[in-house]
Amino acid sequence: MEYSPPPLFKQGAPARVKVTVFALIAIILLFVDARMGLLAGVRQVAATVLYPLQMAALMPREALANMDEYFSSLSTLQKEVQALKHQELARAQLLQQAQFQMAENAHLRRLMAGKQQLPVQSQMAEILYDARDPSTRRIVINRGSRDDVTLGLPVIDHAGVVGQVTRVFPFTAEVTLLTDKDQAIPVQVLRSGLRSIIYGRGNTGLLDLRFVAQDADIQVGDVLVTSGLDGMYPAGLAVARVTQVEKATGSFGRVVGQPLAGIDRNRQVLVIMSHSGLPPRPAPETTPAAGRRNMPKMTPVPQPPLPAAPLPAAGTPANAPAQAAPSTNGTAAPALPPAAAPTSTPPATTATAPAPAARTE
Repeated sequence: MEYSPPPLFKQGAPARVKVTVFALIAIILLFVDARMGLLAGVRQVAATVLYPLQMAALMPREALANMDEYFSSLSTLQKEVQALKHQELARAQLLQQAQFQMAENAHLRRLMAGKQQLPVQSQMAEILYDARDPSTRRIVINRGSRDDVTLGLPVIDHAGVVGQVTRVFPFTAEVTLLTDKDQAIPVQVLRSGLRSIIYGRGNTGLLDLRFVAQDADIQVGDVLVTSGLDGMYPAGLAVARVTQVEKATGSFGRVVGQPLAGIDRNRQVLVIMSHSGLPPRPAPETTPAAGRRNMPKMTPVPQPPLPAAPLPAAGTPANAPAQAAPSTNGTAAPALPPAAAPTSTPPATTATAPAPAARTE
């Protein structure tokens, strides 16, 4: 009695034959796909059919990633909300203080009959290109003398001071940036009111606040604004933010600032068309000083008259020294020196009367 294996375990053709047949089929399919491109449609159909299976297999991984991102973003958003709430409270307090100060300033101006500051006139300009000199920090804008641009006009953007007009042409103008090594701007610390002068550092793009005293009230993060003492920049324009404070061993320290204006980023700037205008110096006073106005006028002290010198006797030379005149109290008065002695005038000549004629009897 013969037993045959079940159909599942029937080996059929040998394994080598199967490998050879399938290898030939794969080579033929590769050749046909490479030469004729007949299997592109088959691949698209297979990808479309297998796409749902691929997404189903990726769902656990995507779910874990989304869950992690959800919780991390939730904690981040909570921290941001808390920080924004604190900032809102701090700015609300600052806003209330600013409103109070504005109202107080307006009241004081009304009391002192001060003029309200008018908005400064300005015009938009576009940066054409940088200057050719690599050792300077300058730009060229598309506004010139035909647009009423003059030397010394300040140039700003939405964040702060950019520079100053240093050369004017009919259709263009050259602006020297505040980071140039030859630029200096009088500034004031917004927090403490400390006044100083800030200088450019050249190609580094930073600013130096030199000759700062060791005990000066300035900190990292302070905002520097223009003080308006130079007559060029209006007061209150943002200039830089303090990034470094160095305490030197000598009598002065150094403070480094970062410009707030977008010097290397923005394409459009504003040219302020009027200087801040310092008041003229008072004319020298022509009236006497206040301490001398009420003083009495000085009068000369009267001198006693000098005694008259006697006329010289007949036969006395003209240049002989005068004799001492007798004094009323019995003492002789000192004789005048020859230079101070009064010169006597010669007696006037008078006509002599003729002698009476002899009487004859």
